[in-house]
Amino acid sequence: MNMNGSKKEMHLSTKVIHAGNSIDPLGALATPIYQTSTFVFSSVDQGASRFAGEEAGYIYSRLGNPTIDVLEQKVATLEKAEAGLAFASGMAAVSAVILGLVKTGDHILCSKGLYGCTYGFFNWLKERFGVNFSFCEMTDEKTVMQALQDKTKVIYIETPINPTMELVDLAMIAKIAKQAGIKTIVDNTFMSPYLQRPLEWGCDIVIHSATKYIGGHGDVVAGLAVGSKELIDEIRLTTQKDIGGILAPLAAYLLIRGIKTLSVRMERHCENAQKVAEFLESHPKIAAVYYPGLASYSQNPLAKRQMDGFGGMISFCLKGGFEAGIRMMNHVTLCKRAVSLGDVESLIQHPASMTHAVIPREKRIQMGISDGLIRLSVGLEDVGDIIEDLEHALLYV
Repeated sequence: MNMNGSKKEMHLSTKVIHAGNSIDPLGALATPIYQTSTFVFSSVDQGASRFAGEEAGYIYSRLGNPTIDVLEQKVATLEKAEAGLAFASGMAAVSAVILGLVKTGDHILCSKGLYGCTYGFFNWLKERFGVNFSFCEMTDEKTVMQALQDKTKVIYIETPINPTMELVDLAMIAKIAKQAGIKTIVDNTFMSPYLQRPLEWGCDIVIHSATKYIGGHGDVVAGLAVGSKELIDEIRLTTQKDIGGILAPLAAYLLIRGIKTLSVRMERHCENAQKVAEFLESHPKIAAVYYPGLASYSQNPLAKRQMDGFGGMISFCLKGGFEAGIRMMNHVTLCKRAVSLGDVESLIQHPASMTHAVIPREKRIQMGISDGLIRLSVGLEDVGDIIEDLEHALLYV
């Protein structure tokens, strides 16, 4: 307790277990799954009051569901946001948030790299609806300021950028955006709220592919967005309600269950990834390793400032280039050749031919995604076994 007798704020490792939990009328400890499409009104008057927004309560699961409410409140608490919103996928979250904030003629300024499907969505918006976007190195204030346009409405950031692991200074971007009256959106999927909370640095909305670290077990596809109540309510009552990319109650339950172990999982991911990155950096067949926790990593000081850990994602290039990378990937046995990330299993993939294949090669190279870049999501296995698997596969390079 504090000197005035009030309780101290709970630690994050406690919040992941308890935040957002509601008391079930029947006393269930686990959050119940309200697997229902609609809710019964006690009278016509009650139904009319709920539709008019005069009375709190549930109407239809596209408009709200008790199980999903717990998830939204839990993630909002972890990100230190006022409100949260759950979606059927990470891209449903990205598209709903963006569509809620821009219109024809507007401009989106993006960090140097983007997830392939985010790039595809932005390109679709440009071709179909005249919403423009461009990329910026975001290395310093002057560069970002020069990249802003009169019609810039949103700055969209990944940090670390997928898959190059480059970082963006969140405080710097938030400062520039607020001065210009621009909204800042951060894809925080690689870090999870346990390791990085962009709203603390002044950003407006945080997006997650909850499929990844938040779920953590590779058994659910989902997305999340958190921010101020005003912004989240605007998105809830427009693009989510009317386009309908909602999350199912069972999926929400799986995410709630996954979040309860987020702290212990992320600590193990970080511990394993640090050791794997150090192994790769010392290997004679590896040309470059990109991991924020390495002392040799150019942005290591920034990583220490805005992150509480360095995460479980590593990218690297082999000296033999693309063909060497393919040979290595074809000889792993413990690491699984699969896209996605954040699972308990270690996953390895080739961005140029998989997750970022939709991006034209010239643009992809400009983003720093070379043909030979390999992305590794370090899992929770014994780190000695992960390293042994990689070491064995490197024999074939």
